[in-house]
Amino acid sequence: MTQKGEKRGLGRGLSSLMADVNLLGSEGGGSAPRSEIMVPVENLEPNPHQPRIDFGREELLSLADSIRQKGVIQPLIVRSKAEGGKFEIIAGERRWRAAQLAQLHEVPVVIRELSDSEVLEVAIIENIQREDLNAIEEALGFRQLMSRFGHTQEKLAEALSRSRSHVANLLRLLTLPDEVQSMVRAGTLTAGHARALISSPNALDLAKLVVGKGLSVRDTEDLVRKSGSPRQKGTSGPRGRSFQKDADTLAIEADLSANLRMLVRIDHEPGGDKGHLTIRYNSLDDLDMLCRVLSLIPRDADMSEF
Repeated sequence: MTQKGEKRGLGRGLSSLMADVNLLGSEGGGSAPRSEIMVPVENLEPNPHQPRIDFGREELLSLADSIRQKGVIQPLIVRSKAEGGKFEIIAGERRWRAAQLAQLHEVPVVIRELSDSEVLEVAIIENIQREDLNAIEEALGFRQLMSRFGHTQEKLAEALSRSRSHVANLLRLLTLPDEVQSMVRAGTLTAGHARALISSPNALDLAKLVVGKGLSVRDTEDLVRKSGSPRQKGTSGPRGRSFQKDADTLAIEADLSANLRMLVRIDHEPGGDKGHLTIRYNSLDDLDMLCRVLSLIPRDADMSEF
C-alpha cells in the first residue's frame, strides 16, 4: 500500500531527483558541476537507510585502483548534518569506500538539501542503475518507488529510460515463490526462465526441473504449456476456440500482481462483459492482508475511482 505521507512530503518530482542521481554518471568521464567542493573522507557518513547493503570486496578494490590512477572523477551527492562540517552521503557510497581503500584524504562532493524521503528515493534510484543488479533486485527497487512514493510504471519507465513492458515484466517476477526468486538472485535461473514460470501454479517444481536439466527458455515455455497453465493456453471460448489475452488485460494483471505481491489472473469472456478475477495467495498472512484491503472499499463506492 502507498504510504501517502511520504508521497505528499516530497518537494520535488522524480525527474528532478533523477537529475541529481545523473550527476554521478560513470567513473569514466563527465564534467564536474560548478558547486563541487572537496571534503575530507572522515567528515562523510553513509546513509543509514541505504538500500544497498553488500559492497563486493573485489569490486571496491578494482574501483580503488582506478581512483589511484585518475582520482574520483564524478562527485558524491551529500547533504549537511547538524554537526559542524559533517555530511551524509546520499549517493556515491561505493566510491567513498573505494577512495578510503585508495588512501585518499578528501573527495569531491555536491551538496543538496533533501528531505529524508527524498534521500531514500535517490538512494533507491541510484541502486536501480547499478550495472550488476539482478532482475529481482531491480524489481524490488521498482516496487519500493511505487509503494513508498506513489510512482506509476509509466513514470518509472520514462524517468529511468526503461520500456513500460520492461518494468511490468520485472514486477511480475515478484509474484513468483520466494525460492524461485532466490534462484534468480543466485544466478542459477535467468530472468527469461523466471518469466516463463510466472503463469504456472507449480513454478517452484518446474524451476527445479529447469535447473536440473539445464533447459532453455523456449524449452521452459513448452514445459509450462504442457503442465496445463491457463494463461499459456489462453481462455477457452465458444466451441472450444482459444482466445489469447490482449495486451491491456496482461498489463492489468501485471499491475495488480505487482501491487498485491500475489499472482493475479483475469479471464474475460470474449464478446461479453463478464469474466473471472483469480488471486493466488501464498500464505494465510497474504489472505489476511487481501481481506483487509478489500474491506476498506465502501459498499457504495464508485469502482471507477479505484
